[in-house]
Amino acid sequence: MSPVDYHNMKNLFSIVRLSILVIIIFLLPLFFLPITQEFYAIAKLYFLILTCLLLLAISLTEFLVTKKLAWKRNSLDLPIIIFLITIVIAVIISSPNKIQAILNPSFGPLLILALIIFYFYLSRESLALQFTPYLLQVSSIVLAVIAIVFFFQPFKNVNLSVAWQFLKSPSFSPIGTQIDLAIFLGFSIIYSLFKVFKPEDDNKTGQKEKLVNFVILNLNFFALCFTIYSLIKPVSATSVTLPPFNISWYAAVEILKNPLTALFGVGVDNFSAIFTKVKDASYNSTNLWQVNSFILSRSAILHILTETGVFGLIGFGLIIWTIIKKLLSVNQKSLNPLILNTLYLILVLIFFPPSLIIFFLFFILISQITSTDKNEQEQEVDLTKILPVYLVIIIASIIFICTASYFAVRTYSAEFYFKVAQKGLSNNDAKMLYDNEKRAIILNPFIERFRSSFSQANLLIADSIANKNKEKITEADRQSITQAIQTAIAEAKAVVALNPQKAVNWENLAVIYRNIVNVAQGADAWAISAYQRAILLDPQNPSYRLNLGGIYYSLNNFDDASKLFEQAIALKQNWPNAYYNLAWASFKKQDYQRAVNAMQYVLNLVNPQTAKVDYEKAQKDLEEFKKMLSRSEETSQSKDQKKPELALPSIAPTGFEPKIKLPKDASPEAK
Repeated sequence: MSPVDYHNMKNLFSIVRLSILVIIIFLLPLFFLPITQEFYAIAKLYFLILTCLLLLAISLTEFLVTKKLAWKRNSLDLPIIIFLITIVIAVIISSPNKIQAILNPSFGPLLILALIIFYFYLSRESLALQFTPYLLQVSSIVLAVIAIVFFFQPFKNVNLSVAWQFLKSPSFSPIGTQIDLAIFLGFSIIYSLFKVFKPEDDNKTGQKEKLVNFVILNLNFFALCFTIYSLIKPVSATSVTLPPFNISWYAAVEILKNPLTALFGVGVDNFSAIFTKVKDASYNSTNLWQVNSFILSRSAILHILTETGVFGLIGFGLIIWTIIKKLLSVNQKSLNPLILNTLYLILVLIFFPPSLIIFFLFFILISQITSTDKNEQEQEVDLTKILPVYLVIIIASIIFICTASYFAVRTYSAEFYFKVAQKGLSNNDAKMLYDNEKRAIILNPFIERFRSSFSQANLLIADSIANKNKEKITEADRQSITQAIQTAIAEAKAVVALNPQKAVNWENLAVIYRNIVNVAQGADAWAISAYQRAILLDPQNPSYRLNLGGIYYSLNNFDDASKLFEQAIALKQNWPNAYYNLAWASFKKQDYQRAVNAMQYVLNLVNPQTAKVDYEKAQKDLEEFKKMLSRSEETSQSKDQKKPELALPSIAPTGFEPKIKLPKDASPEAK
């Protein structure tokens, strides 16, 4: 190949890479596809993965044609690779569910790897770096306009299909959460402020540029005000809920108590396990008490420390340290917006949870900072005469790109089928629900929510069969119910096996057992065992104790039921449900005075205006309790006195006999 042809070929491939980078920078903040259950972060992650694989394929094609390998070292290359290695090590050593951890769209090795590939290309394409601020500005304009328009709910009274109901939300934004939107707008505002107040020559071009940036600045500012208002005063049910900062701090400190977790953390995608372990009783006095756990820390820095340990924090710290050194070593005047945005993103990483958008902006920033590296020249190796090395690189690259593309399509298809299954649930179509959830699990059996949902779907199927003909359950019905129950248990146990450290996984198994108590032999004991495991993992959760107490109540073990209801009250002292259950357990024990006192607490806690039905029911029960109390004071206690019964959920009608005998491996302890 002649030098001219080689130069033209290099330019052609450079233009193609530039085009792809432009598409990523502009489109990623705006990209979403409503064909998966979560269609913002997941869509952005797979969009980023596939475009990065396309960049690699372009480079591979160039290498095939030119047989020359070219690269250029940048000052931040080594720190970001070290950071990726620490994340991978944390996944290998600490993450119970490694595949789900890899696919985590907020902070997972696949996300960081894709962003590193993006960084390597962007930091070496000077023209793309020049376009980057302008592309982000255009994206921010689109997001700002959408934020302002949707704040006033233009589709509120429009008849939309179920798939497009999200457009009715005043907090809708293609970027995802309101926090991500606010952070992105803030990043853009800093750049606009610099351009507006930057000294310019007094000429028409400079004045026009200032005017454009002034308009962009105001548009983004108003959009940011609407967004902050939505965060402070939620205007929709989909508003973001952040974990408490103090518990996020407790979680980070907790990992330091064990040498292994101190070094490598609790594992990526496992923050919820440590959250339930460290949250204190004061958490139950907040409005968040019904949120069992959070999957992300309040602070991205604390999240990195908690999930990847000291090694992960050191790896990320190296990046920050290199950035600071780089900014201090060059002409600060030319880097003024980079300095401001660096400080801004560091504050964001300290005070807000990790997200794809935050890391996306962070890697764009470090790409711009490394563009000031002047010392390193591009190095090139001609492999024309080293055929074995050339072939090894070609084969390895093809295998990597093809394998990564295959699994990317496969895992995203699983998300698609799971979304279709949820549509079947909303349409009351059991076949659509069952078939598509099964497809999702076949494509990706490592996602806990897939298998948890499938276990519940099988329970619903068993329930529908059991209630189809309450007069007479045929042998075929019994076999179908048995099969559905066994599948429900197997799937719930599979979720526990994927990550036994999460209390919510044990709760799901306990719920399955609890709902088949009237159908399957031994289900009551298994439900108790599963709830006890959930309580060990989430000791401050009053709901688990209340539900376990309900099982003991159904078994007429009112002493143990009362103890658990008391524990639930101790954890959540203003919870009327716990007092109500304690009142009935005391009533069953013929401790009428205690029953009256507990029910009186219920009336004190229930608002008669907002919960009129519950208030009237508690009043009626209290009157019954008082009658029994006065009778017991006047006469001896009557053992055959008829008392009301609490109705506990069951998937089978009364009289489902004989009970189904499940195999031993259906127990929670069986492997």
